[in-house]
Amino acid sequence: MSLSNLHANERKITSQNGEDGVLEAIFRDIGTTNRYFVEFGVEDAVECNTANLIEQGWTGLLMDFSGISKNPKAEVKKEFITAENIRQLFEKYRVPHQFDLLSIDIDGNDFWVWQQIEHRPRVVVIEYNAHVPPNLCRVVPYDPAFQWVGTDYFGASVLALKELGLRKGYTLVHCEQTGTNAFFIATEDLPRDYQPRAVEEIYRPPNYLNKGLRWPHDPDRHMIDPFALSGIYFQIDAG
Repeated sequence: MSLSNLHANERKITSQNGEDGVLEAIFRDIGTTNRYFVEFGVEDAVECNTANLIEQGWTGLLMDFSGISKNPKAEVKKEFITAENIRQLFEKYRVPHQFDLLSIDIDGNDFWVWQQIEHRPRVVVIEYNAHVPPNLCRVVPYDPAFQWVGTDYFGASVLALKELGLRKGYTLVHCEQTGTNAFFIATEDLPRDYQPRAVEEIYRPPNYLNKGLRWPHDPDRHMIDPFALSGIYFQIDAG
């Protein structure tokens, strides 16, 4: 079963790191349905998590605030993603309620946007903040205008994402070796013999560009525990 050793399957084709190989291994184990994806934060759609899937005949929705594509097989919709507009964007582009892959990489509000998505992707790839140890549940306070400035202040810890995933019915299965992306599978789609692992075992520390790089520390800004704000979720009025 590939899910038991996803690290060995990491392989870069068109992804930033080894995400291509991980996704191939995951779908080899759980199969595909409509081979539909949604990915946002794709930049020009040349180096992203779905460019390789497009080559294999997958279809879906790509979004980025630039709205520029340098991939002749991909159209990138010009959208600035927020927790308030994500549901309307899925309606606008007629995203099917159930689909195979969701990939989120917006360098900031990833946690809050995933929280608001009511559609049911079978696999979720989402950027996490590997600077935060795996025993801390932390996320940047929600700011719809947040833009990353190149420091360690962004996104959410892997534990915060794991807890959000559990509440949405997803199981954390992998973090790739650069400490950039976490992979989740809808729990009902996991093989029956799959044994979940502790977050400390799955977590990978910052190893950006596979060179052990870290982002500089921002001493003036602080992350929060999102689940301490209310019983389960910090509710955002999505309109």
